[in-house]
Amino acid sequence: MHMLKISQVGPPNHTITLRLEGRLVGPWVAEAGKTFERVISEGRMLKLDLAEVEFIDTNGLALLSSLKSRGVWLVECSPFIAEQLKTGTNG
Repeated sequence: MHMLKISQVGPPNHTITLRLEGRLVGPWVAEAGKTFERVISEGRMLKLDLAEVEFIDTNGLALLSSLKSRGVWLVECSPFIAEQLKTGTNG
């Protein structure tokens, strides 16, 4: 099974930075979404460090695009992931 690990980077302040590692696919998309919503609902800014993300499926891309449009920062994307986010495809 492909795992997704989410860990907090640095101390919590007004901005929470979460590092994602692995694959944002399948059931992990919904689980990640719940984690992100919890931070946003606390009124904090959210920054996602995607440096260690290997792959994102269509649902994962939709989640990240939605978060980005809501002001979430997506940082440290690999060129592959950045291109996926730009085109909205995973092929």
